[in-house]
Amino acid sequence: MTRYASVLELIGSTPVVDVSSLSPKPNVRIWCKLEGRNPAGSVKDRVALSLIESAERDGTLVLGKPGQILIEPSSGNTGIALAMVCRLRGYHLKVVLPANVSPERRQLLEVWGAEIIDSPGSEGSNGAVRLAQELSTQNPEWVFLYQYANPANPRAHFEHTGPEILADVPEITHFVAGLGTSGTLMGVGHFLKQNKPEVQIWAIEPPSGEMVDGLRNLDDGYVPPIFSDQGGAQLLDRKVIVRPKESIEWTRKLAGLGLFVGISSGAIMAGAVRCAESIGDDQEATIVTIACDDGWKYLSTGAWTDDIDEVVERAKRIIYF
Repeated sequence: MTRYASVLELIGSTPVVDVSSLSPKPNVRIWCKLEGRNPAGSVKDRVALSLIESAERDGTLVLGKPGQILIEPSSGNTGIALAMVCRLRGYHLKVVLPANVSPERRQLLEVWGAEIIDSPGSEGSNGAVRLAQELSTQNPEWVFLYQYANPANPRAHFEHTGPEILADVPEITHFVAGLGTSGTLMGVGHFLKQNKPEVQIWAIEPPSGEMVDGLRNLDDGYVPPIFSDQGGAQLLDRKVIVRPKESIEWTRKLAGLGLFVGISSGAIMAGAVRCAESIGDDQEATIVTIACDDGWKYLSTGAWTDDIDEVVERAKRIIYF
C-alpha cells in the first residue's frame, strides 16, 4: 500500500472508466475520468492547489505567516477545494457564495473553516464574481487569486490532467468537457493539441439564460479571462448546448453504471453522446469526458429519486451543481 505524507499528495492521478455501453455507436468508445476521486471531491482540487502553490512561489502568500486572508467567488467546488488547502496551509479563506446553493455546499465549506459571504442567489455565479471583485478592491490586503483569470488554473490541467489522459487513453480522438471557468478545456485542450493535434476539443454549455450550474454560456455576459487570453475560441472545435433536464437524465444513466456523479457530469456525458452521434459509421473514435465530481453533494436535490420535471423546476431556485 502506498503511503503519503499529506492528503494533498492524493490530488490527481484519477482513474478513467469505460462507459462505452452508453455510446450510440459500436465504433465509438467513451471513457470517463473520475475527478470526484480527489480528496475534496472534485476536479477543482487540482486548481486550488495550483492557485495556492503559484501564489506561494511568487510571494503573494507566505507559508507560516499569520493573518493572511484570501477571498474567492465560487458556486461550490472551487471554494470547497480551496477551503481544504487553506486549512492545511494555515490561511483564512472567505468564499463569496450565491445564497441559494444547496446545503451540502455550505456544510463542506464549514467543515474546513471557510467563512461564507452570501451573494444574491438570483445573480448566480456571475453575481458572486462581481461581489468578490468589489470586496477585493475595498480590501486590498486580502489575496484574490481569481480562478477565472489566473493562469495557474489551466496550468494545473496542462501539466497534470492532460498528460494523465493521454497516457491512459493514447488512442483519444475527442475530448469533451464543460465550459465553466474554462480551465479544464484550456489546459487539457492545449496539451492535447500540442501533443496530438488531430484531437478535437468539444465544450458543453447550457442554453443562454438557463442554469446548469458549474457550467456557463458565454452569451450570458461574462467571458472568463483565461478563455479569451488563451485563445479559447480558436482552440475549441465545437460547442454543444445541453439543457438542465437532459443533464439530469444522463446523470441517472451514469448512475445505472454504478457511477454516482454530479449533474454537470451528466451534461458532459450528454455532450459526449452527441459527439459520438456525429461520427461516421466507417470511423473508429475514442472520446474522453470528465466527471467533475461525485454525487454526494447533491443528495438534497432529489436528482436521482424525484420526478425529473420537479427536479428541473427546483433547480431554477436552488443552485445544485
